[in-house]
Amino acid sequence: MDWLANRWTGVAAGIWIQWSCGASYTFSIYSPLLKSTQNYNQSTLDTVSVFKDIGANFGVLSGLLYSAVTPYGDRPLPSNKSKWSSLGGPWIVVVAGAVQIFVGFFFIWASVVGLIHQPPVPVMCFFAWLAANGQAFLNTTNGFLGLSGAILIQLYHTFFDGDPATFLLMLACLPATISVLFMFLVRIYQVQDCDYKKHLDDFSVVTIIIVVYLMFIIVLQNFGSLPYWAGVFTFVILMVLLASPFGIAVKAYWEDSRIFSQAPSIETAAPSIEYQELPREEVQVQDMSGDVLPLEQEMNLLQAMCTVEFWMLFVTMIAGLGSGLSMINNMSQIGESLGYSAIEIGNMVSLWSMWNFLGRFAGGRVSDYIMQRGWPRPLLLTVTLGFTILGHLIIASGFPGNFYLGPVLVGICYGTNWSLMPTITSEIFGVKHMGTIFNTIAASSPLGSYILSVRVVGYIYDKEANKEDNSCFGIHCFMLSFLILAGVTFLAFLVSLALYFRTRRFYKLVVLKRLKHYAR
Repeated sequence: MDWLANRWTGVAAGIWIQWSCGASYTFSIYSPLLKSTQNYNQSTLDTVSVFKDIGANFGVLSGLLYSAVTPYGDRPLPSNKSKWSSLGGPWIVVVAGAVQIFVGFFFIWASVVGLIHQPPVPVMCFFAWLAANGQAFLNTTNGFLGLSGAILIQLYHTFFDGDPATFLLMLACLPATISVLFMFLVRIYQVQDCDYKKHLDDFSVVTIIIVVYLMFIIVLQNFGSLPYWAGVFTFVILMVLLASPFGIAVKAYWEDSRIFSQAPSIETAAPSIEYQELPREEVQVQDMSGDVLPLEQEMNLLQAMCTVEFWMLFVTMIAGLGSGLSMINNMSQIGESLGYSAIEIGNMVSLWSMWNFLGRFAGGRVSDYIMQRGWPRPLLLTVTLGFTILGHLIIASGFPGNFYLGPVLVGICYGTNWSLMPTITSEIFGVKHMGTIFNTIAASSPLGSYILSVRVVGYIYDKEANKEDNSCFGIHCFMLSFLILAGVTFLAFLVSLALYFRTRRFYKLVVLKRLKHYAR
């Protein structure tokens, strides 16, 4: 069964699980239905969305479960352990996430169609948290999330257009079904000495092709409504593109098998090595003043929290990423207030999801590029926050086309920041406790979403809205809100700029030398 269960089919299976589970980015598709059927005002709707954000960013439970069911981490099972020990593994995390997603979205669907009595707001918040937290479980075992929202919205336009209630039921069933189908392929595979970059680049190329194709579909939809047969045809092509990673996996497996079969002497001579903790090499760097700096900065959570840099990153996430979440959570109402159609709003959410993905995809590459030229990574974080300010100001201006340009800028910068934050965290505080430190910093993102979505955007919208139907139309509905978001993001920009100047010497003397040391 090696041809079916290997590292490459594991990558393809992970892609399929993740393209189906990014429903947190589709909130604007079903939020109007949720608002009308549950008689919510905008502040209450934003409160539900905040609990969705908390669930999506609360990865502690999934991390603890992953550690419990994979006692050897990402290392292969030692030969002296029984195969019964391998019954645990990432698939348990996948199942737990799939169950949460199904239960959460099923009860949201049941409430909007009247299958159950209207639940109290705290109960609805729990359903939203549960559904989104399942996404965090699936993120723990693999990573291909950014494009999910755009793909799910294309599925909505093709089969459920105008029926967000059925779309909610699909959000409950689709990730659970795909997770169950592919969960046993997502496992820990033994690493062999071969060139992975070529095959990983193939996966990246397919991803870019999917982005370009989705952009093409959205442009077609903006010119007019596609006939049903044309919508189905374009969606079938999308499914073929999404299936192509399995083709890459088959090709990669046979190429690797051929390479290893042609070098039997190397494989035979390789000794059987049990995993053991190897002592970490202590390498030190001497700066111009004669101070000795450790190449590895290893801090635990309490030590990190005692540093100024930790709170700089925390504030940056509250203001910068919290403002991005506030925008995506209110995108449906923003579009309605500016007179955009449901199709245009759905396409805008798709575009935001795509640019969010491209920001995540390109952010790491661009930051690596500038790092090689001596520029610290926090500099790129500062630049993206500057463009986020511009995006908020464009939305606040209300000029024709602002609903396309503004969210694109915010989406790219939002995705880039999410790719930069974990890397900057590991570089400043070390990798040993990086997961705990970063998850603590990441908790500030939904906190910022609550402050900005509920206390700013929702509150101002409700003040401007018609009291009869809780709706508002015109530029004034969100202008003040996004001016405030731009101001808050400017605060994050200043903090990030201060972080850049504060860590510039550290990056030059420690991080860059570390990279050169590992390169040698």
